[in-house]
Parts: sequence; structure tokens; C-alpha cells
Amino acid sequence: MIELRPYQRAAIDALWDFWGRGGGNPLVEMATGTGKSVVIATLVRELIETYPDMRVLMLVHVRELVAQNFQALVRTWPQAPAGINSAGLGRRDRFSQVLFASIQSVQRDDCHSIGKRDIVLVDEAHLIPRAGDGMYQKLLGRLRDGVPDMRIAGFTATPYRLDSGRLDRGEGRLFDQIAYSYGIGRGIDDGYLSQLVSKATATALDTRGVARRGGEFVAGALEVAVDKDWITRAAVDEIVTFGADRRSWLVFCSGVQHAAHVAEEIRSRGVSCAAVTGETPSGERDRLIAAFKAGQIRCLTNAMVLTTGFDAPQVDLVAMLRPTLSTGLYVQIVGRGTRLADGKENCLILDFAGNVRRHGPVDAVEPGAGPKGGEGDGEAEVRAKECPECATLVALNARACPTCGHEWPVRDEPKHEATADAETAIISRGAPAWVAVDAVKYYRHEKYGSPPSMRVEYLAGMTVHREWVCFQHVGFARSKAESWWIRAIAGHGLMSPPRTTDEALSRLAELRCPAAIQVRPSGKYFEVVGRRYEQRERAA
Repeated sequence: MIELRPYQRAAIDALWDFWGRGGGNPLVEMATGTGKSVVIATLVRELIETYPDMRVLMLVHVRELVAQNFQALVRTWPQAPAGINSAGLGRRDRFSQVLFASIQSVQRDDCHSIGKRDIVLVDEAHLIPRAGDGMYQKLLGRLRDGVPDMRIAGFTATPYRLDSGRLDRGEGRLFDQIAYSYGIGRGIDDGYLSQLVSKATATALDTRGVARRGGEFVAGALEVAVDKDWITRAAVDEIVTFGADRRSWLVFCSGVQHAAHVAEEIRSRGVSCAAVTGETPSGERDRLIAAFKAGQIRCLTNAMVLTTGFDAPQVDLVAMLRPTLSTGLYVQIVGRGTRLADGKENCLILDFAGNVRRHGPVDAVEPGAGPKGGEGDGEAEVRAKECPECATLVALNARACPTCGHEWPVRDEPKHEATADAETAIISRGAPAWVAVDAVKYYRHEKYGSPPSMRVEYLAGMTVHREWVCFQHVGFARSKAESWWIRAIAGHGLMSPPRTTDEALSRLAELRCPAAIQVRPSGKYFEVVGRRYEQRERAA
């Protein structure tokens, strides 16, 4: 028997306790990378050893998870009476006492074709729709006709859906309650998951006007909105800068063509990169993923194929170029970087899509809090803020930055609401907005206890928006300053960014004035979250 981690043993004990009290269909929440397959394998063995005649069905939605869960069982129990039913794996076992299957391969089966099943275990259970339609619901209904008291246990890192909230609540729910929970925050605190560092980026995708359907951006409209050459180049500038000392990059894109364009741009910088999408032939996809895991390819871009069932512990940079309103999808994307690996200190999350601000830090998300249904151009409530010293994204209610220690002052609420002009009114509804820039000015900024920085002031009509560029800071703040400079010169002037604030101020003639900046409300102020350079003029 494999030695379980304390939380893995606690999860199994919680299930036994739940069933011992007469419970029906429990749910286990376990963060990506905490070993659900080990928990499932141990549970299956204990079930069969306790009830020798019990028949178990283990369901997943992708062949990779079928193989992963099956292998976890036979590693700990080589004599397990287990089989596989998966067209993708070339196996069609049907009557094994423990059957690992993909839902696509057994969706039309019932007790006559795969035998009666006393218990069904479902990995990635958040993919089961609430309504009676769908492959999972139809199969489970047919199996329950043969075994009315059949139990169903779900396992997932995200126990909620965008369209209907938590899996254990509401009319038509399949699961009774969450029997055990072990989230990303606890995994990181206990040392079982990699630290995540979420940083704001200088480049931001614009999702205004993108239609929604079922509580998510319409895929085609989203790709059209974000797959633009100038913003791809800007984002890749930052990815390449921030990824200089990171060995394994994973980039989530908004569509098949977008993934191809981003991969092409990354390759143009001399970085090995490949795109993996739903249109990639399975053999080619397996080859590219194997090369990525072996370190032969440094970066993979993808369009919705590497969220669940993808295990690459060495990933230490995740870039989000795929905006999503789905809290579950956001957590799954970020979860690709949580696994531990030799030489991996943490995983850097580069959020060009506004997902961290939209959903909050990944260890503090609130299921079901996002927007529901409908179409429109509104944005979800902003739920994270950027540290002005090091650009770490933290929870809105944080008083101090966990990275650099910056403290936010406690401000009294204004006694009277200010009258907003039309431009400010648009911004105040929570959506980032592009505003035209009339002029830019630069100043040396001093703050006690910190190196000097350059304060940039953008004049937009009667309003001045400010940001700080920290050339003399270290770590991410320095990297962000370098990316800001490279974007602002766009190949003009010296390619090496300034080392000091004074040097930057002496080289202002190299800089272009942006045509527009993107600003977002942050408390009583606005922050600059994007810049668009559509002209060659230099700033004065």
C-alpha cells in the first residue's frame, strides 16, 4: 500500500464516514496536483476489500485521465480486477469488476452491456451538467435503472459551474454535499503545491462588446476581439521578458488561430514553441506534449485542450491570453502551474486577460459569484488589485502586499459623490476603458525607503492618469519596467532598457506617445492597465 499524505487519508475517511451515516452522493474537492488519482485508487481497493462483490465504474472525459487513474490503481495493487473501456486507448473491456472508462466510450451502455455497477466514481465531476440531458446524466440514469441504490461520488478541483453555481446546491443537483475539501491555498501552505505569483501586465486584452452566451464569452467573438497583431506582439514582448529565467511556459489562447499566431510570434523571438489545439491530430499532439515535458520545447500555446488531464510539473510560467467568466476554467488554467518539480521555486502567472482581477486570487475565489447568462459588454466585478510597488495582484481587502510588504492606507469613504463626465461614467461601471491620450509627461518620483522611479502622467482631456515605472527595483517590478520601455520604443533607440530612473529621463526622446491608454477603476482612483501605440511620434 502506498503511504498517503494526511489530507488524502482524511478525504477517504470522510467518504467512509459520509456513507456510514447513510449519505448518498458525496463530492470531494481537491486542488489540481494534490493527487486525486491516488485517493481514488486507495478508495477503490478499500471498497473491494471490504465488499468483495462490489462493482465499480470510474468515469472521466479524456483518455489521458483514464490511463492515469488506471495506472495509479495497478501501481498500488497489481492484482486489481480492473479493466479499461476507452476507444482512444484501444481497449474495450466491459465486465471487469473495476472498470475505468471514458464517458464517450460507454455513453450508450447500460447494465446489460457493462454489467451492474454499485458505485460510480467521476473524476472532473464539474463537467456533469445539472440538467437531465448530456452523456453523463443519460448513462447514470440507465445504470440506476438496474441498481436503484447506486451511489455516485465526484472528485474535482472546482466544485461549481458557471451557469448554475455549486454542484451540491440547487434544484436538480446530482451531489448531496461536499464531504471533504482541500484547496489550492491549503496545498500551498502545507508545502504540497508550488507557490503562485500573480502579476499584473502592461498589456491588457479588451473584451468590451464581446457577446456572452450561457454566462461565458462567445468563443468566436472573443477570438476576433483579442487576436490582433499589435496586442499579440505586445503580450509576447512581456512573456519573453518575464520568462527569461523560467524553463517551461504554458500559454492559454482564445482560439485555434490565436494559438497559432501567438506561437508564431514566440518562435520569432528565438524561443522553441508549438501550438496544440483541438484540430491537432492526436498523434501529433502526443508528440508535442511529450517533447514539451522532456524540455525539448520550451513553450506550448493551446486553445482549450490543456486544462484538465494535463500534468506537466515543470511548468513555471502560465500566461493567460484567454479571458473567461468561468471561475472553474480560471482555476483549472492556473492549476496547471501548481505542481512541484525539482528546481522550481514558484510559478509565475501572467494575466493579460483580466482573469485574476475578475475572479480574485486563485486561493480566494468565491464559487458562483461571477456574472450569469445573457449577452452584453459588461464586466464582472473587479476582485483583485495591483500592488503599486511590485505589481503583485492581491485580494481587494488586503491591507499589505505579501510579496513586498507595501501597505495600503485606510481611507474614509467620500461624503459626496463626484459628478462624472461621460468618459468617467463608462469607466465607473467596472469595465476597463480605452481613452485617447493628448500628451505624456515624465517625472522623477521619490518615496522614502524605496529606490526612485519614473512617474508617467497621461493627459486625457481634463483628466490625468498616472503610472510608475520602476527601473531601479528588482524582480518583477524591474522586468515590468523593461517590458514597458521595449513597448514604448518599438524598435527605435537603444534596445537595452535604462538601468536607472535618471538614465530613463535622459532618453525620453526615444519614447513614443501612446494613442490611447486603457484604465480601470481601483478604489477612488484609476489605474493604467494597457497602452495602444498606433503612431510613431515621440513624447515631448
